[in-house]
Amino acid sequence: MYHLSGSAVQRVSGGTAGLLDRAHVDGDAILFQRCTWCGTSMYHRLLCPVCQGSDLRTERSEGTGTVRHSTVVHRNTPSARNVSLVEMAEGFVVRGRVMGPLIGIHSGDRVRLSTVKDPVRGEPVFQLLDEPYRAWH
Repeated sequence: MYHLSGSAVQRVSGGTAGLLDRAHVDGDAILFQRCTWCGTSMYHRLLCPVCQGSDLRTERSEGTGTVRHSTVVHRNTPSARNVSLVEMAEGFVVRGRVMGPLIGIHSGDRVRLSTVKDPVRGEPVFQLLDEPYRAWH
């Protein structure tokens, strides 16, 4: 467990239920936290953003979500890639990449966590659940 003392974070004996390590994505699951006081779900936090509680339990996401925002990044990468904010079914938001044509990823698209891992950034990678029902003229 970690303890906040001023601006320093110190390791305290006990469990790590509230803190996620770098292995937070294990291929088919994302670990997130839920505040035991108010029930808010969050991703990779030390304190609850709603009640500031530090009693957080780690849970496993079922891996489905909805794209809230997606953008194409051309900087610091050999080819264009997308960066998306995905709201998971449990209510927390995670940054990751959605596989597929860059122009085919839009807000509202349903996604599922992929077994593919982003080797450079370590962020989760998602795949589209449904083919978009869009009319291309």
